[in-house]
Amino acid sequence: MTAVWITLAVLTVGTFASKAAGTLVLGSRELNPRALSVTALLAPALLSALVVYETFGSRDGITVDPRAAGLAAAIAAILAKAPMFVVMLIAAAVAAAVRAFT
Repeated sequence: MTAVWITLAVLTVGTFASKAAGTLVLGSRELNPRALSVTALLAPALLSALVVYETFGSRDGITVDPRAAGLAAAIAAILAKAPMFVVMLIAAAVAAAVRAFT
């Protein structure tokens, strides 16, 4: 099992535990709007950080390789409002093409 999968497993368990703890501690009380907005933004920020880390991270620091080209193609396809399946196909094709020609 790689460090990435261990990290994802720990984050999954932590997420479930924090959601359960919040329900148990707060009971029927409502959170204030600021706490709700922070909670709503936490998952997308964490997912974005994991994508950036896995795309540009290496043992030597930051690296730009075919994965970065695939990510750029995926971002362009998302901005063009392509369906998610098409976005994945475009990203994979661009990354494979860059890898094949470098």
